[in-house]
Amino acid sequence: MENFFQDVISHLEGYYNSIVDLTPKFILAILVVLVSWFIASRIGIFAGNRLKAKMHDRLLAVFIARLIKSVLIIIGILFMFRIIGLEGVAQSMLAGAGISAFVIGFALKDIGENFLAGILLAFKRPFSIGDIIESNGVKGEVINLNLRDTEVKSDSKIIYIPNALLIKNTLINYNSEGFLLQTFTVGLEYGSDYTRAIELVKEILGNSEEVTQKDHENAAVITDVIPGGIIQLNIRYWVKTASTTENSECRSKIIAVVLNKLKENEFVLK
Repeated sequence: MENFFQDVISHLEGYYNSIVDLTPKFILAILVVLVSWFIASRIGIFAGNRLKAKMHDRLLAVFIARLIKSVLIIIGILFMFRIIGLEGVAQSMLAGAGISAFVIGFALKDIGENFLAGILLAFKRPFSIGDIIESNGVKGEVINLNLRDTEVKSDSKIIYIPNALLIKNTLINYNSEGFLLQTFTVGLEYGSDYTRAIELVKEILGNSEEVTQKDHENAAVITDVIPGGIIQLNIRYWVKTASTTENSECRSKIIAVVLNKLKENEFVLK
């Protein structure tokens, strides 16, 4: 029994000495991770500011800056493994990158898919910050592109769309070189003077300060006849890109002017 207690004490002393020996390494490893995170964040901010100043596409600049930050953090984590004596783990992670990528990719398929889709979106650039897009039943203003999702502001709500969905599904960009396409439809009574109605709408669009006439075709055309003898007059025009609220107010203003003008000229609206 005495030998048993001596063995237990001996083992406990061994564990204690091992912990004492490893404590400085653990502390240093934690410091390395924290310093790496701090340096990566600072470099990411610096790179982002520089890229935004040099590049025309702010979306791509932000994405590249975040990618640089992520790579630096991963390097810091690998260095941490080396400090605490787990070089084998770091080497295995690097050497088995192919197998790991397959296993992790299978286990975290959605995350990996969205990450790769984010890279494609950043470099393909189907939209920029401030553009009005529509995809997967969501329409709004692009405010950010992350590694996993795209942030869209719609009716004062922030909606996060997974990047993979934007790659796989139809994506509509309503902007063209800083201009936004707006449309609406007015119903006219059958037998109205359609030509006069079209002329009045075009006159309003031509006199509006919000509507641009340069390099963009504004139109008012008859698009359909629906049951009940209602003639559909479709109006489309381009305005300078602004915030979602300002765009909505502009559209509301033009609709009100068109409706009032048609009523003043004795058109019966349906």
